[in-house]
Amino acid sequence: MPASAARSRRRTPGQIARGVRRRARRAAGRLRRSWRRSLQFRVVTSTLVLSMAVVVVLGVFLMQSITASVLQGAVQSAREEARANVTTAIGYLTPPSPDLTDALPDGDAEGEAGDLVGEAVDALGDRSGGRYDIVTFNESKVGQARATGAIDWSSVPDALRAKVQRSEEGVLVEQNTKLRYLGDRQRVSGIVIGARVNGTYEIYHLFPLGEVETTLLAVQRIVIGAGAALVLLLAGIASLVTRQVVTPVRLARQAAERLAAGRLEERLKVRGEDDLARLAASFNEMASNLALKIHQLEELSQVQRQFVSDVSHELRTPLTTVRMAADLLYESREDFDPAAARSAELMQNQLERFESMLADLLEISRHDAGAATLDLEPADMRDVVLRAIGDSEALAERQSTRFELRLPSEPCVAEVDSRRVERILRNLLFNAIEHGEGRDIVVTLGADRDAVAVAVRDHGVGLKPGEEMMVFDRFWRADPSRARTIGGTGLGLAISREDAMLHGGWLQAWGSPGEGSQFRLSLPRAAGAPLRGSPLPLVPPEVEMRRSWRGHGTPVLAPAIGVIAEVGIGVRETSDAGGFDVP
Repeated sequence: MPASAARSRRRTPGQIARGVRRRARRAAGRLRRSWRRSLQFRVVTSTLVLSMAVVVVLGVFLMQSITASVLQGAVQSAREEARANVTTAIGYLTPPSPDLTDALPDGDAEGEAGDLVGEAVDALGDRSGGRYDIVTFNESKVGQARATGAIDWSSVPDALRAKVQRSEEGVLVEQNTKLRYLGDRQRVSGIVIGARVNGTYEIYHLFPLGEVETTLLAVQRIVIGAGAALVLLLAGIASLVTRQVVTPVRLARQAAERLAAGRLEERLKVRGEDDLARLAASFNEMASNLALKIHQLEELSQVQRQFVSDVSHELRTPLTTVRMAADLLYESREDFDPAAARSAELMQNQLERFESMLADLLEISRHDAGAATLDLEPADMRDVVLRAIGDSEALAERQSTRFELRLPSEPCVAEVDSRRVERILRNLLFNAIEHGEGRDIVVTLGADRDAVAVAVRDHGVGLKPGEEMMVFDRFWRADPSRARTIGGTGLGLAISREDAMLHGGWLQAWGSPGEGSQFRLSLPRAAGAPLRGSPLPLVPPEVEMRRSWRGHGTPVLAPAIGVIAEVGIGVRETSDAGGFDVP
């Protein structure tokens, strides 16, 4: 590999840091998901953390107690040893009588004092057995000192010597320090206990505490190991105990999911007589009752659907006869007196409404029974919209309403059942005419690569918050006291939603009091393809612009609209060369 390629592949410290952060975030994300989704993980983790906290607290307390006990025992033993040695040293370091000292030459007197120190150190050193060292100073003779073993005299701190020199005869003074030895021997922790003897002598006992520290370190390792083993053991016990509880709960969850998916025969195995067994028994009883109720509701629903279908079919025969008689009376109404002629007109209108309601009842019963099918074929949605507009023009003229069409210049081909889609659009247009209060109705067609959409916008009374879904309920009215001005059956929007869902599409509503409403039909271009979005916004763009102005104080540019031309009576068409492709 060339050196330049190797250098290009070499990662910089920043890249390494970013990679580490990404891995850390992924690991943290996995832990968060496990924490949220796994009860056993939460229980084991909580037990582990709490056990660690308890073990740490107890371990620290135990180590402090052991350390204090061991050190206190070692120091107390050192004090007793030092006190006994000081008593022994008093006999060795008793200076000679003044008469004898005056009779000896100066050199012999000094030698005699040195021999006393040496004899005391040798005697005390024999008693130590190597467990400690002794250093003795003669305060009156500079440089006259003795020590046992390889101890360095400088191990005795100057501050301790000053305290000993100021202390009373035979009083023990101690200090912790580092003991130094001659040669390559390492320094160790220790305690130095000193006392003043016979006025001019200082005797110091140097006790090393290395063995005590080694013992404490070993005890500390044992405590840490035992604590870690205890924590892991508690975590394992918590995992086993939690599994005994979580496993039945998981089985119950899986059974509930299968029950919700329609497998009403799903049941749990009952083992024992504990709380979990009673929970399983209660779950099975609930599932049995639920299956029974669902079966009863299905039978009732089937009976109701069959009743509606049978009644609708049975009504067709007398309705046909009545229709023939009504048509005959309606055609002869000019020969009747005004009251009879008006009655013939009213009967004709109500029969038309009754026929529409009967057709809607038959259609909704087919949807309820799952017998509705699609006759799919490729169709240009522009033609479908224009046919629906043509069917609604007569009603729009009676209500003094005009249509404004916004159609793309390019074909919008989709695999749809044209009859059902036209019926959806007619229902939307009739609803807009009824509630539009005579204002213009905007019909917009948009398409993208995967979907087509038609939006019907009116500027009437609008919808209150929460009515966007209720408007598709059967026989629902926003104002129950308001009569249907165009003779609707109350099932049009419900059937439209069923037709949209049959296509795998959406039928959605938006509305606001005083700003009108908009219904949007979104369909996939290919039959059976999933619908992931709509090419048209549900909220009208002008409403969004007003909200943006009020919210930010800055105008938002609207989409470019082409030339508006008159097409037919009461219809305006807007050509948008670019279409409406709003994600």
